[in-house]
Amino acid sequence: MAFLAPEELIRTARHAVLAGIGEEGQRRLAGARIAVVGAGGLGSPVLLSLAAAGVGELVIIDDDTVERTNLQRQLAHRVDDIGTAKTTSAARAVRDLSPLTVVHERTVRLTSDNARELFEGVDLVIDGSDTFDTREAVAASAEALGIPLVWGAVQEWSAQVTVFWSQPPEGHAPVILGDLFPPGSAGEPPTCAQVGVLGSLCVQAGGLLATEAIKLVTGAGEPLLGRLVVIDSLRARHDVIPLVPARRP
Repeated sequence: MAFLAPEELIRTARHAVLAGIGEEGQRRLAGARIAVVGAGGLGSPVLLSLAAAGVGELVIIDDDTVERTNLQRQLAHRVDDIGTAKTTSAARAVRDLSPLTVVHERTVRLTSDNARELFEGVDLVIDGSDTFDTREAVAASAEALGIPLVWGAVQEWSAQVTVFWSQPPEGHAPVILGDLFPPGSAGEPPTCAQVGVLGSLCVQAGGLLATEAIKLVTGAGEPLLGRLVVIDSLRARHDVIPLVPARRP
């Protein structure tokens, strides 16, 4: 587990007294390397939350630049960042919050060809991407590597969050993206430009994604493996739906 500098012990003091984390859990966070796919609506609150939590290394993967319409929900970016690569803008926000966090900027589009390389050495992946092709490439690579995938999607007034893991600890059944969306069943969802998205819901869902990552790293609580949280913000409802693993050969 990682060593904690004196200034980091002070900065994260409220974790030290939190049941389930404490100094040992904080050292686990400091020693963790987490990949975040997408530095947009979901990725922004995820990155800010993990930086504030003291995660030691963050790999930010995004090939897009900041646009003015992003600022309604992508809180890692500022007006002065318009036209800048999202990885650069998000990395600046991370370093401002947690100077000891090492940030790796990967300004590329993730595909099935490069995902394994981009995930090299990471402990878990958080997927905040917005196309199903990317989600499938992320999930396939995480499944092949046997690392946890914290997965989220948000659209209009609704969001979904879960955890996939092809090689979970003993006593847990493997659950993968194909258990939620069998191959060929999902199609491509409409874009935010077409149907809109509630900015504050991105923060809510992104915070839940970050919480699941923190739990997985520290061993606190019960992860959402085998459970899907569905948020209906218009009706102020949170439903938890069991995910039943499909039979596999």
